[in-house]
Amino acid sequence: MKTKKLQRLFLVSFGILLLAGVSGCAGVPASGSGQKQEGSASESADLLSEIRDRGKIVFAMEGQWAPWTYHDESGELVGYDTEVGKAIAEKLGVEAEFIEGEWDGLFAGLDGKRYDAVINGVEITEERAGKYDFTTPYAYIRTALVVKDDNTEITTFEDLSGKKTSNSLGSTYADLAAEYGASVQNVDTLSETIDMLLSGRADATLNAEVSFYDYLSEHPDAPIKIVALTDEASEVSIPLRKGEETTTLREAIDQAVGELSEDGTLKELSEKYFGSDISKGN
Repeated sequence: MKTKKLQRLFLVSFGILLLAGVSGCAGVPASGSGQKQEGSASESADLLSEIRDRGKIVFAMEGQWAPWTYHDESGELVGYDTEVGKAIAEKLGVEAEFIEGEWDGLFAGLDGKRYDAVINGVEITEERAGKYDFTTPYAYIRTALVVKDDNTEITTFEDLSGKKTSNSLGSTYADLAAEYGASVQNVDTLSETIDMLLSGRADATLNAEVSFYDYLSEHPDAPIKIVALTDEASEVSIPLRKGEETTTLREAIDQAVGELSEDGTLKELSEKYFGSDISKGN
């Protein structure tokens, strides 16, 4: 009896040790896997490499703001920004894809990673620079204040106080009008801002000086006039998401812009679309 009891005790003890060993061995790979996964998750992605792997860079733009980005009579997407975007893409060794949308949605799309960058005459401001990384500027523009040609009340930006203006939501032009005390009515396109001005629903509108000159070249009889310009030119650049992910992309675009400036491409495109060279600062 004693011998059988000892045998049973031995078998039970051996079984417990065996189960413990198996459990311990099973835990090792799981622990090692966890460490590997954690290491992988901490590695930062490189957007430039991703762009080159897919063979294209995705730009967001309005597609209806001549002469920056618009459709010609045949429906083809053209404009200064369109051609600059294609030239930059070529320097990166990829194709350019353009996705069009309303101005106030371009940055939301960039934040949501639906686009790699925005190329749409974007001026660098302190607020934007706090949220996005900007590339080397590729254009320099001044803001113009425009009224109907029979308006004698508004001759300076200070005269906007208490007046109504029409501009795109979130644009630097809307912000500037508000800074001078104007009540800003939000619209989507330059043509709409002019329509509101001509119909009397707005007292004035602000936009890039070169955009108004382009509008007047297409509508020489339009009863509007430029009454004031900002003293200093704003820098136009390409905003990217902040972070290590976009560092090499920004550096590559900076290099591309530098080369396009040096070889005269930016000057040529400026003169083609604006009639003057806006690729150089003051």
